[in-house]
Amino acid sequence: MEKIVRQSMLYDFYGELLTEHQKSVYEEVINNDMSYSEIAKLNNISRQGVFDMIKRCDKKLEEYEEKLKLVDKFLRAKEQVRKIRECAGELKRMNSDEKLNKKIEEIETYSVSILDDF
Repeated sequence: MEKIVRQSMLYDFYGELLTEHQKSVYEEVINNDMSYSEIAKLNNISRQGVFDMIKRCDKKLEEYEEKLKLVDKFLRAKEQVRKIRECAGELKRMNSDEKLNKKIEEIETYSVSILDDF
């Protein structure tokens, strides 16, 4: 997974466990794509201070994931729902029973709804 995508996902799951200052700085890098220099100037700290904070935040978020595995579980669940949707579509194409196809369409609708929530 691309580093910035992983950082963003880890932040989405565990960001609330960071301090307000850490969240503010981390969001500027991850969500707003600001440079360390820009963030340093805004927060009246050194560029090295921003770099160190991001590194500490990355480490902390990775430690949370190592223990809780929420991102991993989320990605697996998302993939399984996608497979359910595929299977439902295949069943619908193979079947000519209208009542059964309506139930299959319900399964597809629920799976789309779950995926949209992700």
